Amino acid sequence: MDFSLSDDQISIRDAIAKLCERYDDEYWLARDRDGRFPEEFVAEIASGGWLGIAMPKEVGGAGLGITEAAIMMQAIAETGGGIAAASSIHMNIFAPNPIVVHGTAEQKQRMLVPLVQGKERACFGVTEPNAGLDTTSIETRAERHGNAYVVNGRKIWTSTAQTASKILLLTRTSPKNKVKPVDGLSLFYTDLDRRHCEVREIEKMGRKAVDSNAVFIDNLTVPSDDLIGEEGQGFRYILHGLNPERILIAAEAVGLGRAALRRAAQYAKERVVFGRPIGQNQAIQHPLADAWARLEAANLMLFKAASLYDRGEPCGAEANTAKYLAADACHTACERAVLTHGGMGYAKEFHVERYLRESYIARIAPVSAEMILNFLAEKVLGLPKSY
Repeated sequence: MDFSLSDDQISIRDAIAKLCERYDDEYWLARDRDGRFPEEFVAEIASGGWLGIAMPKEVGGAGLGITEAAIMMQAIAETGGGIAAASSIHMNIFAPNPIVVHGTAEQKQRMLVPLVQGKERACFGVTEPNAGLDTTSIETRAERHGNAYVVNGRKIWTSTAQTASKILLLTRTSPKNKVKPVDGLSLFYTDLDRRHCEVREIEKMGRKAVDSNAVFIDNLTVPSDDLIGEEGQGFRYILHGLNPERILIAAEAVGLGRAALRRAAQYAKERVVFGRPIGQNQAIQHPLADAWARLEAANLMLFKAASLYDRGEPCGAEANTAKYLAADACHTACERAVLTHGGMGYAKEFHVERYLRESYIARIAPVSAEMILNFLAEKVLGLPKSY
């Protein structure tokens, strides 16, 4: 059993780290202050072909796996860009997977090639205010009218919708009370037509540079050619994107935690109190060492999950566990980095307070720790379903 990266994987990590040198902590602090989307960073990622790292070669991608995508996303977060940097391209890496798996040849060329080239940007329209994690209870409706559907409803926590031109949209096409809940949902990839979609940004705690939004959809016409796969099977299709997303979130969280830990250790070496560096004190050493151990354990689980996924083996338990462990380890590392800095940890110029704010994203999204534990209890331990 070999846990080391291949030469090609090391090259990916090193190339991304070199690219990110031009977008240091000061750049991301500025974006955290002004809220401007990091267009130049995303453009450079796109020009390097990185947006298509896990896309098929026939649509211009690299044809690599989620393992390589996780290495890339972890490196982006670890360089100091954190969740903000990763989130600016996160959607492009995992969300189109249902199109890769279930789209027609024509749809793959029409939909995926512009994404890989960075000519189009997509957002993910699944979560709704009245449904939350109960996806089968979404209320957004798509009604068939000839060769098109007319969509009405609303979505929430839709990232990058301020600048996106496309939306991967999950809707209900059959009433919930007339079919099995999972059978009445359909998936579309279509234009985010601003004439029929109002996008309202949500002010939030962190990751200011990457917008989160409420989207109000009023009589949006969607061509039937934009339906992915079969009508009524959309819920099953988005499952193809859930495990990769959990793996990537875990990778980003470990990267952010490592960035925080690196700053904490450096500060502990340099900060002298009572005639000695504070890093000489076990009260500083032990919490940071413990944080390192937590991050490394989470890292092993996330790459186990990625390896299983890339081999086409079941990985739901491992992907969810990776997200659970990494989110907790990341938050622990970021909190301890702030506390290691003492009062200066509260100052923006030392960056760790920004890291701590961003660490909450991995704890909350895309699924809560409690729901992961429910899943593991049921699917791994065989206990009765609790919700």
